[in-house]
Amino acid sequence: MVDSPPRIVVVGSANMDVVGLAERLPRPGETVLGDDFVMAPGGKGANQAIAAARAGGTCTMLGAIGSDAFGVTIKARLNASGVNTDHLRTSYGASGVAVIMVDRAGENAILVSPGANSTFAGLTAAESAVIADGDVLLCQQEIPLDTVVAAARVARAGGTRVILNAAPARELPVELRECVDLLVVNEGEATAITGSSEPDLAALLELVPRVVLTLGAEGSRFADREGRDERIPAFAVDAVDSTAAGDAFTGALAVAWGEGRDLVTAVRWANAAGAACARTVGASGSLPTRADIDALYAP
Repeated sequence: MVDSPPRIVVVGSANMDVVGLAERLPRPGETVLGDDFVMAPGGKGANQAIAAARAGGTCTMLGAIGSDAFGVTIKARLNASGVNTDHLRTSYGASGVAVIMVDRAGENAILVSPGANSTFAGLTAAESAVIADGDVLLCQQEIPLDTVVAAARVARAGGTRVILNAAPARELPVELRECVDLLVVNEGEATAITGSSEPDLAALLELVPRVVLTLGAEGSRFADREGRDERIPAFAVDAVDSTAAGDAFTGALAVAWGEGRDLVTAVRWANAAGAACARTVGASGSLPTRADIDALYAP
């Protein structure tokens, strides 16, 4: 374990989440009367940055917000959560927006409009220096793929570990796969990447050296090219909203690995983060603190 907090650099999206809660999700063409409405900053990049900061990492966010009121609110939430936004870009126009529907069982359906996230192209010298100085680079795929590849290359050259949360799923180019140290995917993303009917970890390990497969209420599975393949059970909680649970998991995983924990131990701790998050409605506002994670993780 390292003595100082690990330096986590998140390259990714920032959105305003517009969340509607209802008894069940509407079918195509159907209107369902909702129970409640919540609006809060989100986006996989911003969520994972806040998750990493709350889990105990020193976190810097690289991305783009709009010049609208949503952008002001998103940046304020990041700052209030302890995320460094010194290099967060502001793009003239609309911020990214996610329209989220959540049913009473905690299941959700999400539509994302990228907005400013789509303008985050290329990396400046200052942004590259931040990545190279980090312990762990955490990327997703809600921003232009070329930017993800560029960030991963800078990290690899600088000796920074690279975690890719391949969401939304898309084909992983060779130049990105060569830089990824750890791939984090759910079952749908795993099948989309490999083209198989079921998650195929062996096929994923042909692309990257280590894989974490998240399984929702069933926990997670970790495998690597050295032959490890372990299922890590979930923590039982009364889930009310799974919207940001995956982001809580991934942010906490980056911190735990950055601290020097064995990856199976790191995944188990990240499972506790995801479970703690699912107990609260919302995205960034539901992300757990380190104390929340430890309280659930403790035997």
